[in-house]
Amino acid sequence: MATYEQEHDCWTIGEDSWRRIHSILKREAEKPLVTGIAAGGTNVIVVKDPYYITTSSPAVDVQPRVLKHGDTFAVFDRYGDIRPTEWGEEGIFHDGTRLLSGLVLKLEQRRPFLLSSTVQEDNVLFTIDLTNPDIHLDDHNTIPRGTVHLFRSKFLLDGAAYESLRIFNYGSVPLNLTLSFEFHADFADIFEVRGMHRQRRGRMLEPVRTERGVVLGYQGLDDIVRRTRIELDPAPTRVTDDEIQFEALVQPKQEQRFILTVRYEAEPSTAVSPPADFRIGLQAAREERQSLRENCCQIHTSNEQFNDWVNRSLSDLLMMVTRTPAGLYPYAGVPWFSTAFGRDGIITALQCLWLHPGIARGVLEFLAQKQARDVNDEQDAEPGKILHETRRGEMAALREIPFGLYYGSVDATPLFVMLAAAYFDRTADRDFIQRLWPHIDLALNWIDHFGDRDGDGFVEYHRHSRDGLVHQGWKDSHDSVFHSDGSSAEGPIALCEVQGYVYAAKCGAARLAEALGDRVRAASLHEQANRLRDRFEQAFWCEDLATYALALDGQKHPCRVRTSNAGHCLFSRIASPERAKRVGETLLDASSFSGFGIRTVAEGEARYNPMSYHNGTIWPHDNALIAAGLAHYRLKEECIRVLSGMFDASLFMDFHRLPELFCGFPRRPHEGPTHYPVACSPQSWAAGSVFLLLQACLGLEVDADNNLLFFRYPLLPQSLQEIQLYHLRVGNGQVDLRLRRHDNDVGVEILRREGPVEINIIK
Repeated sequence: MATYEQEHDCWTIGEDSWRRIHSILKREAEKPLVTGIAAGGTNVIVVKDPYYITTSSPAVDVQPRVLKHGDTFAVFDRYGDIRPTEWGEEGIFHDGTRLLSGLVLKLEQRRPFLLSSTVQEDNVLFTIDLTNPDIHLDDHNTIPRGTVHLFRSKFLLDGAAYESLRIFNYGSVPLNLTLSFEFHADFADIFEVRGMHRQRRGRMLEPVRTERGVVLGYQGLDDIVRRTRIELDPAPTRVTDDEIQFEALVQPKQEQRFILTVRYEAEPSTAVSPPADFRIGLQAAREERQSLRENCCQIHTSNEQFNDWVNRSLSDLLMMVTRTPAGLYPYAGVPWFSTAFGRDGIITALQCLWLHPGIARGVLEFLAQKQARDVNDEQDAEPGKILHETRRGEMAALREIPFGLYYGSVDATPLFVMLAAAYFDRTADRDFIQRLWPHIDLALNWIDHFGDRDGDGFVEYHRHSRDGLVHQGWKDSHDSVFHSDGSSAEGPIALCEVQGYVYAAKCGAARLAEALGDRVRAASLHEQANRLRDRFEQAFWCEDLATYALALDGQKHPCRVRTSNAGHCLFSRIASPERAKRVGETLLDASSFSGFGIRTVAEGEARYNPMSYHNGTIWPHDNALIAAGLAHYRLKEECIRVLSGMFDASLFMDFHRLPELFCGFPRRPHEGPTHYPVACSPQSWAAGSVFLLLQACLGLEVDADNNLLFFRYPLLPQSLQEIQLYHLRVGNGQVDLRLRRHDNDVGVEILRREGPVEINIIK
């Protein structure tokens, strides 16, 4: 006997059937569409999603500490350790490979007590305070608890992890202490860490011991030798294949200091530079981060808790930004998505465009260079299509996963054009847009020819790659597009928000064509956009639901489900004003708005589950885009509710950091939101949300070509009585402003003005 579980898209098979089909299931488990067979009690569940992030046991540490620099990131527990567990996400990673899967500090063979730990506000340095437990050395010698203070500080730089360990003796007698770092390196690909099983792996190399440590190695099936070099200064007293032991003779009220470095090395590769001195390296890391911050508009408010949210969000954003040959690019999220994603990078750049337009330029340049030129079914690539994601690592190199260079995203291409137009509005960088125009033209051609598969005027998706993503909108999990009865929608699928993005892309491209002197092309694009808007209203509007359908399936039947996707139709401005108001009401009613934010799927829908990745949870970036849409249609009170909900959620989060998503349970008095177990934190577009939310409430727009700054119908919540903006660039000028909240509007005071900046307040 077998029953189908719609929510998880899986079959539950009774014990009587299990014995008969055991061998079949074992064979199926090795195929890409079946990722797990889990026996439990009297049934077996087979999950059919190859990129599902496995969580076979509870999270080891609900508050991990994260560092990132360039293509390297690290996830530690609060002790500063990396504890090897079967499916743990902890480790030091570089280019999609885990270089270190275990690193545990011990004092006299015991784990120290944790006092406190934090990542400093700039996200550069992770510091940990520890002390000793009661240690009985022998029958006559004991080190009382709290005698020894251990202070660990860690940062990343250029493919290396640095740690300073200071050991201070607060006792009255000298202490000869034995300490050790226990380590392990599994060289797992990030997709293995996520839970994917590989039929074959490369071979581990024999550890090579050195005077100061050890070199661990792995030869992959891609013939690349990856090495992790672990060194201690001063030199350790004993080195084994899995432990570095060292002695610290510490006089009363004195300290000893050790430096541990973990470095990535690969063959074949260019020469790896030697590690920097700890202090010099830390200074370099801080200066690099500060140089990014100096190019941002600075924000300060009258609410210190709001400032904490803003400051941490900006630090997270700058930590996720990676310098590439094409320019700055915000990697998507740690740990699962620390790489360049097209959609994520574009949306993050849009969120932060008024704050730091240089990020948008880097994103556009990077994606233009990676734009598809040919048809490649294995990559879901077609001429003009914009990248979904790119990966490095053994599994990507061997094409065990399709994501080395993968284009299975239906929305990244119109979003690319939207960003180009928004970037020009913000900067008036005509030379850059002129150079980018061939890529914009290719993207528009993809929309019209490859995107519209059946010529009905809507852009659809249907994967060609056998191992690619089934769903290719921002909600790309396997169960995210469905009909009102819960049945899966069959492709090709036209998502409602994608039609909005296409509308906005054509409107934006028309502005660019006109700026470049092609008025005929501009008029044609405007006409195309208007026709699309008319067809969209007819095909997607659901009068009885007071919202737009989630999608049209392959038979052009609407998926009549209340989802947050419809809110993106306000962001893109494809919605008519009358229907935009009704969509806003639907999104803010109790079935959709939890009190902290708008759910991806409304309560009461067939697949609603407040713990489901895309079917009932709350995503900050989703809410920010919706709020920006609400603001455009002058639904400012609704916009304020979204901002206030997100702000309240941030108060309960570690470091005031909004994660990728959280659960959509209704808000309970005096309680914070419920965490989602495998959410990325930090996540770039979650970090960028506060900046788009502020922009939406203030109605802030920049017309750089004319040196104009607009505040359209500005409104602030009661929690924000005043905001100061410093170094806000507008065309050829710059301003510092103070914005004060009034009951029905916002007053703007100019504190400093350089250059020909004109400010218009529309009330």
